Amino acid sequence: MARVGILGGTFNPPHLGHLICASEALIQLELDRVVMVPAGVPPHKQVEEDPGAKHRLELCRQAVAGDSRLEVSALEVERAGPSYTVDTLVELHKIAPDSELFLIVGGDVAAGLPSWREPERVLSLATLAVAKRRGTARKEIITALNGLSGGESARFFRMPRIGISSTEIRERVQRRQPVKYLVPDAVASYIAEHHLYGGTYT
Repeated sequence: MARVGILGGTFNPPHLGHLICASEALIQLELDRVVMVPAGVPPHKQVEEDPGAKHRLELCRQAVAGDSRLEVSALEVERAGPSYTVDTLVELHKIAPDSELFLIVGGDVAAGLPSWREPERVLSLATLAVAKRRGTARKEIITALNGLSGGESARFFRMPRIGISSTEIRERVQRRQPVKYLVPDAVASYIAEHHLYGGTYT
């Protein structure tokens, strides 16, 4: 049975922090691969300065190119309506019924899981894999999950502190400052080529 990590997000744009998170989950949880799933229409927040879901999908493909351990799924981009994780996990199980899924999230996201659509069904479809980093205490996360069936199965993995954010990258592009070493070179080139985020300097 393949052990598959699912890493969702807006990825606006994807950066090295996302890739390091995927890599650490692969190594520490002994996964076979990680699938990045860019959101089509995030249900809980608007995508700021969104270049469009298709651009974000292609940015993810550029980000993982050359790494056979990482894949990108267009499920949420191609599906109409809000991108609810529970719907995505159901679809992924239909596509690969023999796979064991691990939903990779940050601590802040894990603490907010009870507010998601059908959180207990989410936990029945995938093991929650929580990246441990500064900001949200493990105790807070465990307290939030204790009230949910399946929450006790959550796994934690260590995540190096990476001070990179998609917001910062967009701002740097707008100011025509370099983003090299913050994103993969292919992502920087794609941003420049398509004039995303109001800038052209890479």
